[in-house]
Amino acid sequence: MTSAPARRPRLAPAAAIVLVVCAVALTVVIGMVRSAASSVEQVQRPADVSVTPAATAPAEVYVHVFGAVANPGLYRLDAGARVVDVIAAAGGFADEADPAGVNLARPVADGEQLQVTRLGEEPVAASTAGGTGAAGGAVNLNTADQDALDTLPRIGPALAARIIQWREQNGSFTSVEDLLAVPGIGDKMLAALRDLVTV
Repeated sequence: MTSAPARRPRLAPAAAIVLVVCAVALTVVIGMVRSAASSVEQVQRPADVSVTPAATAPAEVYVHVFGAVANPGLYRLDAGARVVDVIAAAGGFADEADPAGVNLARPVADGEQLQVTRLGEEPVAASTAGGTGAAGGAVNLNTADQDALDTLPRIGPALAARIIQWREQNGSFTSVEDLLAVPGIGDKMLAALRDLVTV
C-alpha cells in the first residue's frame, strides 16, 4: 500500500507576499525620509546667504522754516510733504504773515530753507546782492549772482557756480526748464526750484 505524498506547506507564498509588502513599505519610508531631508535643505539654504533687509521706514526731509510762523525752526517731515505741511508743523501762520507770499501746494525739498514773509516784507532772496529783479522774491536765473543762487534749496556754491557757467557759455536762460541742461540738476530738483526761480 503506497502512502499519500506529503503535503507541501503553503507558507512559502504567504512569506513571499509579506516580504514584497515589507520591501514596498521600506521603499516608501526611504522615499519619505529623502523628501523630508531635501526640503529641510532647501529651507536652510537661504539662511547661508546674507540678505540686507529692505528699508521700510519712509524717507524724510528736513526743512528750516523761519519768518512769520508761530514756531519757526527745523522740522522733519515725510518725503512728499508740501509747504502747507511745513506751515502746519510750525503752528500755522503768525498774525502778521503774508499767506500770498508762499505757494502752499509746492513740494518741499530736503535741506530747504522756507521763509514766510510778513505783510509788506521783502523775501531774503530779493534783498541779496545781485538780487532777483522779479516780483514775489523769485531768483532770476539770468541776473542772480552766486550768493543769490546759493539761497535756493539744494543749491550749494558748486551748483550755483555751474548755473552761472552755463549762463555764460550758452547765453540767457529762456525758461526755467533750461536748468535741466546744467550738470547736477534733474527733474526732482527742478520741481523743487520751479516756483522759486524765474527768467
